Amino acid sequence: MNQKIKRIQCDGTQEFAFLKELERRSGETDKKVSEIVSEIIETVRTGGDEAVKNYTKKFDGNLPQYYEVPREVINDALTEADQEFVQALLNAQENIAEFHNRQKSQGFTDAKPNGVILGQRVRGLERVGLYVPGGTAAYPSSVLMNAIPAKIAGVEEIIMVTPPCKDGTPNKDILVAAAICGVDLVLLTIIKKKIAALAYGTEEIPKVDKIVGPGNIFVATAKKLLYGIVDIDMIAGPSEILVLADETADPKFVAADLMSQAEHDKLASAILVTTDATLPDRVEAEILRQMAYLERREIIEASMMDYGAFLIAKSREQAVELANAIAPEHLEVVMKNPLELIGALDNAGSVFLGAYASEPLGDYYAGPNHVLPTSGTARFFSPLGVNSFIKRSSYIYYTEEALREAKDDIVLIAEREGLTAHANAIKVRFASETGENA
Repeated sequence: MNQKIKRIQCDGTQEFAFLKELERRSGETDKKVSEIVSEIIETVRTGGDEAVKNYTKKFDGNLPQYYEVPREVINDALTEADQEFVQALLNAQENIAEFHNRQKSQGFTDAKPNGVILGQRVRGLERVGLYVPGGTAAYPSSVLMNAIPAKIAGVEEIIMVTPPCKDGTPNKDILVAAAICGVDLVLLTIIKKKIAALAYGTEEIPKVDKIVGPGNIFVATAKKLLYGIVDIDMIAGPSEILVLADETADPKFVAADLMSQAEHDKLASAILVTTDATLPDRVEAEILRQMAYLERREIIEASMMDYGAFLIAKSREQAVELANAIAPEHLEVVMKNPLELIGALDNAGSVFLGAYASEPLGDYYAGPNHVLPTSGTARFFSPLGVNSFIKRSSYIYYTEEALREAKDDIVLIAEREGLTAHANAIKVRFASETGENA
């Protein structure tokens, strides 16, 4: 790096000016991308499978070896895989399943003494579409993080979409993860048109209730445009990490963790907020040293220079205030007694506490989900989980006597709102008693 990473003294003005600048990296939806995706969606909606195949030829140059990956190919990928890799995925699966099993919601029935019965049913969605990057940028961890909570929620069918490798075959690591997680159907094609097919359904591709999974700007735009036709997980922006650190932090660890997110994308944001004014120089020296032997150093450098920063806070309290204002996707606390801050850190996708809770631990292994809100949306969005794959409905049973006790209140409220047909639906049941024309 020819210049230094930004240093910002937190004085109540400079740091918030930086945050405003940071917001621009997500930007507004690209109009050209929206036009392209809108055209694809409409063409697939009206043209079905033929449109999907035409787009495949247009974007891929040729059709993949097959659309639906045969079950024996999936099973062979698991059997032939490096067993150390399989065991690592199985260990991660165990942790992820154990954590998400604790999220399961229960229905309830409330039977009252007057004969009224109220309740809520909770059940999994019928069919979910999961898309997973493939080819050279293959993320089997995404399969685990999406499919495991879906299965725990009781989703009946998971349909996975993944692009083929250059030779037209599926990525074997993705298939191994799919086999481990019990994915029901794997479809092989480019993603942006397949999302539309999943949303509307075709003769060959079943319509789903929800679409989840990571993707580029085309995927994010497609999800945004299709929301309402189907449910989606969230609109994800560039990856981000915020590290809160004090004088006890090891600069080697801080530098490594900042770069673990900077390597995702040149738009990724890696920020250090520290109460130790000497730490930024030591962390930057470590970034330069470690970056020299990392494969994605050009991406890391661009990310750190454009969207990275070292913010020097006056106090631990100010550092926490900044963390809540930024509401980062990943928040690391590398400070003395980090557990003391859990109750104060309100806005973050996932919080990593202590020097040995490195962010990749959450990406792959610990158990909590790695599908997290970005771009400040952790103020109101939550990580993907079991509740993301369920639907709830309530039920009501009233006896005649119970409704008689409630009718006057219901009629009063309905008539105050000017909804006389609502009021009438209650009155008509007791017209013989009241003498009203209902």
